[in-house]
Amino acid sequence: MILAFNKPYGVLSQFTQEAPHHRTLAEFGFPPGVYPIGRLDSDSEGLLLLSDEKSLVDRLLNPANRHPRTYWSQVEGIPSAGDLLPLERGGIPIQGYRTLPCRARLMPGEADVPPRHPPVRYRASIPTAWLELTLVEGKNRQVRRMTAAIGFPTLRLLRVRIGKFSLNGLEPGTWKELGSRERRELMP
Repeated sequence: MILAFNKPYGVLSQFTQEAPHHRTLAEFGFPPGVYPIGRLDSDSEGLLLLSDEKSLVDRLLNPANRHPRTYWSQVEGIPSAGDLLPLERGGIPIQGYRTLPCRARLMPGEADVPPRHPPVRYRASIPTAWLELTLVEGKNRQVRRMTAAIGFPTLRLLRVRIGKFSLNGLEPGTWKELGSRERRELMP
């Protein structure tokens, strides 16, 4: 079984509570025996997969399999195409690791996403923009570190797609079991 969950802001990608002020996956009524495949930090939102199929972990997460994951990142400032080139080339140093190349593009206008609670801070003197980034790896806080490394800190981050499977229609805090067509989208 594979479940797709739209993880809200402020929820840890684990079932056990380490501190009383953190929300966890335990409050969302998942079937017994499932566990998250990968992670999203508590500040990030969006598509999180859970499964009882241990064989999926390597297929979906090992960078050698080049399984794409797409993120929308609201950044401080408005990067140019030239600003995004280091992301596309790869090699950005993050904690002793150099990133693989990724696809990066400036999205036109605002992303069509539900409001976040609490909202992202607003500063009238500093514009924001949305980037779409597609990576085949997922180090701890990687997208945030990559955008900061090129001078555009991430204010809000959502994972919107894994493989060809997207969050379309799945509201924050809800989940569903994937059918055979959706599993094919996830792992073509």
